Amino acid sequence: MQGTEGYLEGQCLIAMPQIGDPRYEKAVVFICAHSADGAMGIIVNKPATHVSFVDLLTQLNVIDDDDIRLPESALRVPVHTGGPVETGRGFVLHSPDFRLKEATLVTSGDVCLTATVEILRAIARGGGPSHALLALGYSGWAPGQLEQEITNNGWLHCAADHDLIFDADLDMKYDRAVAKLGFDPRLMPAVAGHA
Repeated sequence: MQGTEGYLEGQCLIAMPQIGDPRYEKAVVFICAHSADGAMGIIVNKPATHVSFVDLLTQLNVIDDDDIRLPESALRVPVHTGGPVETGRGFVLHSPDFRLKEATLVTSGDVCLTATVEILRAIARGGGPSHALLALGYSGWAPGQLEQEITNNGWLHCAADHDLIFDADLDMKYDRAVAKLGFDPRLMPAVAGHA
């Protein structure tokens, strides 16, 4: 089921083999916002290989690197490459059990997005959301761009769920997203026509 008025907010995009952009190869992107003004999403299955959550907390002076005693829940927060836009900025996708007034976006999929250091402090203290992932950067589309990419067979979409977004098994997220559609996109030709 699509989001409000045919938009895909709260859904997941699944990159097709013919996407043509190596940054999105086998990507699953949670769509945080989608309207006539464009779209914004976070890749949920591409780990950031150069930095850990503890590293980021230390760099941002949320914790002192001489005194790293984080709760177990904070040590499990993964860091992802969220997309090619604003890669130096952090975005936390999280469960709706934590919200910051005027700083948290609640999507139609009941997943929240917060991009402030306050959520990192809350996670470091053990008082943050029960499920969270930190993404460096995001994926963005200008008005009509995502719709055109879908028309050109670059993306499919499926319903999002908390397991698909927050599960730690990143390697299986793409296959799990595709399985929601009931077919294997690897069996589809690289170039598809339109009926």
